[in-house]
Amino acid sequence: MRILQVYHIFPASFGGVSTVVHQVTKELCKRGHEVHVLTTDVYFEGEENREHKVKVYRFALVSQTLSRYNLIVPEIKFLSWTKRMVKKYDCIHIHGYRNPYNAVIHHYATKCGVPYVLQVHGSLPRIAKKRLKMVYDIFFGYRLLKDASKVIALSRVEAEQYRSMGVPEEKIAIIPNGIDLSEYTELPPKGAFKKKFNIPGDRKIILYLGRIHKTKGIDFLVKAYAHLINGMNFKDTVLVIAGPDDGYLSEIKSLVQGLGISNTILFTGPLYGKDKVSAYVDSEMYVLPSRYETFPMTVLEAYACSKPTIASRVGGLKDLVNNGETGLLFEPGNIEQLARNILYLLDNNGEAKEMGLKGKEFVKENFTIETAVTKLEKVYEEIVEG
Repeated sequence: MRILQVYHIFPASFGGVSTVVHQVTKELCKRGHEVHVLTTDVYFEGEENREHKVKVYRFALVSQTLSRYNLIVPEIKFLSWTKRMVKKYDCIHIHGYRNPYNAVIHHYATKCGVPYVLQVHGSLPRIAKKRLKMVYDIFFGYRLLKDASKVIALSRVEAEQYRSMGVPEEKIAIIPNGIDLSEYTELPPKGAFKKKFNIPGDRKIILYLGRIHKTKGIDFLVKAYAHLINGMNFKDTVLVIAGPDDGYLSEIKSLVQGLGISNTILFTGPLYGKDKVSAYVDSEMYVLPSRYETFPMTVLEAYACSKPTIASRVGGLKDLVNNGETGLLFEPGNIEQLARNILYLLDNNGEAKEMGLKGKEFVKENFTIETAVTKLEKVYEEIVEG
């Protein structure tokens, strides 16, 4: 099949959805499909990656300033390209939901009779900027959902969100994200991350890795960490906060400063490749204290490195983290409970290692990229034949 993948960030430079698009594209190419990617220059640096013969069509943005407010508007050439090229594909896979360029893809795909799959990756609920999102849904969003041949839900929670937006049951396919475990067969040596960032070898690392955004609940983690140090008197730790700033970094740094714990918190910025994997390897645990979440890839990455995960009991995290088996759950915003969970894993090293090993088996059995793409292929075949 000739398949077009659409997302404004490519390759996997920003984690999350861009990682999913990259891994799905790579696996589809391995299986002999002709896969092209339609994207923009958001967070793109360097030369195009030609691996697996992926053809990338990349367009500059009208305004980088607008992109900071999640208004991704490609240059005018994007319109002519879409009008000319969309009809040449067997199917289109649109990732993300409230992106202005999706209205253009929707228009020409429906006009040319090209079926498309929509995968919103957790972006359906109107959590912030509710009025603006409502306006988008009225003018574009509901039509984008209605005309999709299939929609992909990452979990039962997200499937229910589609239903609440009027998507009929027969259009919904639940396909969890998958991870390429071949990237984790040879892990970096233990201690490499600590050495690179000058962390003493006897310090225990508590790791957060992901976007620096308010929905991720990093403020909960910082407050729990302060309680761990000052209230529970556990001093031999470093909290590593790794990831790109998504508008919340200055606020978190101010919180850290105000709590007086700057000397035991490390902000690394974004981590890629071996640096990212070595951060997991050197950590004692991965913590994801989100206010809202659907299906974060970082949990799968932590499991692939045999690390237990502490996460808030929200959304898809309830299905990803088996409480007491592959990690520990806490009620979102409960600072003391989060601190107790962190302390428990620090004090019970053997049990923490056992949870990490169970997490790795959990991924192998349920969340490989091969399993996910096999299910996607069936969806593509179904809509093309239809």
